[in-house]
Amino acid sequence: MRPRTVLQHLPPVEVPSDNRPLVAPVYQSVKFTLSSLEEVEALFSGNRAGFMYSRVSNPTGELLIRTLASLQQRAAGELFSSGVAALSAVLFALLKSGDHAVCFYECYKPTRFILSSMLGKFGVTSSFVHIDDLETIERALSAPNTKLVIFETPTNPVTRAVDIAWLCERAQSRGILTVCDNTFAGFHNHGQYPIDFFIHSLTKYAGGHGDVMGGVVLTSKEHLRPLREFFIDYGAALDPGAAAQVLKGMKTYFLRYESESKAACEIARWLETRAEISKVLHPSLESHPDHQILRRQMKGFGSIISFDLKGGEAALRKFINALKLFQLTGSLGSTESLVAPARLFYGGDLDSETCRKAGISPGTIRLSIGLEDIEDLKEDLAQALASL
Repeated sequence: MRPRTVLQHLPPVEVPSDNRPLVAPVYQSVKFTLSSLEEVEALFSGNRAGFMYSRVSNPTGELLIRTLASLQQRAAGELFSSGVAALSAVLFALLKSGDHAVCFYECYKPTRFILSSMLGKFGVTSSFVHIDDLETIERALSAPNTKLVIFETPTNPVTRAVDIAWLCERAQSRGILTVCDNTFAGFHNHGQYPIDFFIHSLTKYAGGHGDVMGGVVLTSKEHLRPLREFFIDYGAALDPGAAAQVLKGMKTYFLRYESESKAACEIARWLETRAEISKVLHPSLESHPDHQILRRQMKGFGSIISFDLKGGEAALRKFINALKLFQLTGSLGSTESLVAPARLFYGGDLDSETCRKAGISPGTIRLSIGLEDIEDLKEDLAQALASL
């Protein structure tokens, strides 16, 4: 080959089978080749393993799917470019005109938007119910055209919980699919329940460092098979470089989750002693209305704390602006501790009465606890509370 051609057809480097790299390589290639048209046909018909185009599958992405599916006690999954992409792909794949979905007000704001504003345009109807209104939940599930119920536990932003066994039993007895946004709980939680589809934002605990965005749907092979073509053509594939970053984050997943959860438990108990605060919600607290459910369902209680300041919105503004270590932003699961005004960030589409029933007041604050020294975090919170 002449020099110009050599640069486009690089000489391969083969790694012996007994000489594997300790860290998996990143397959940063959109395209893969096969030796003959017959081999391509065999790949397309499912008669041989392999890769052709990274929007369909990629070795780095496949490694991430297998890792996450194993943790979640599922057999298959699909990666997406963000958690919201994963969420919308599942809902668009499963619902059609005339179908009915059940969702809780106590959920991620984009979930409500996708169901009401996006899918609503295509003839899908939705019932939004409060997580502790069991009678209304039963009635919504009994609607003849109900196709699925989507829920979070713990919920965003105030860590409420539904009894998963109770909900799954009632849904499955009616042939209704269950979809769980499991981002707050993490991959090591809730796999023992017969949930049909798990959704995770990989941007949070999986990546863990606030520098990569992604999403995943985890399910059974039987559930994934009829949706696979839709997911591929949906076009929101995760880049292999981002998949590699998430894999790197997952190396320390348990170390971060356990450390942040332990710190959140201690800080939540400390916040309960403060006179400036009227209510503290963290799954570890016995005062939490769903403590017994969360204790039964979860391994570890997570890093999210919410609390209500007695002074309402005015106190919230002063408190947040006085913080020095806690960074004002959305998201969670970062190594840095974060703070967010719950109503502004997560309840802006809800009226005042619905917010009240969902536990979001003008003075509700959400904290995501990171890896800083606990005493430094307490001191920062104390000085901000003192400013009130």
